[in-house]
Amino acid sequence: MAMSTERIQLNSPLKWLKQGWADFVRHPVPGLAHGLALALFGWLLIAVAHDRFWLLAGAFSGFMVVAPILTSGLYVISRNSAVGSPADLSAVFKLWRSFDRRLVIFGLLLNLAGTGWVLTSAAMITALAPVPIQSPVDFLRHVVLQPDVGLFEAWLLVGGLLAAPVFASSVVAIPMLVDTDSSVRDAVMTSWRAVGAYPVPLALWATLIMVLVGAGMLTGLLGLIIAVPWLAHASWHAYVDLTAAP
Repeated sequence: MAMSTERIQLNSPLKWLKQGWADFVRHPVPGLAHGLALALFGWLLIAVAHDRFWLLAGAFSGFMVVAPILTSGLYVISRNSAVGSPADLSAVFKLWRSFDRRLVIFGLLLNLAGTGWVLTSAAMITALAPVPIQSPVDFLRHVVLQPDVGLFEAWLLVGGLLAAPVFASSVVAIPMLVDTDSSVRDAVMTSWRAVGAYPVPLALWATLIMVLVGAGMLTGLLGLIIAVPWLAHASWHAYVDLTAAP
């Protein structure tokens, strides 16, 4: 699929957010269902690992690595809305009932990446933190706010190094797999070409995703109920612009 040569500007991510919000407002039920489901899973993580923050920090960030594949049904909503096809939960269920082998494979790959980060994060925090990290206060005091440069910066660096190729591999690939019959390999290569062609707009897009997800988490995960579907719909429009998809 050819790269768009005219549609992508530095402010394109803001346009994608505007278009994604319009889709969300137009079809709120599927989006709210997805957002609530992911927030509930987040609350489950907190319940299970609330006293093991060394694990919780990695689990949440790893969970967000997998989230794009879990919201792939919302790409169908945006696509169907644009062409006048049914854009409700039945369209989402139709996608999942298809049990598309390509989406399953990609989801497994994202799950491996997320699990790898969870284990890496937990190992770094337990091995390098000056005291056992059992709560968010411990993480803030002994990792984030420690006076010496070291663990937190290394944690962020390693997380960024792991997240960057995942983002580059999936930013176009997942909606492309939903929209076309492309192979996983072709979809991933198209995604990497898009990042190579428009590194600055997509760096801004990645930053906006992190900011909105972070804001959603800081509200006790309630904000994720809105942020998750908003970003999913916006990601569809990013795919359309980046690949000049009809």
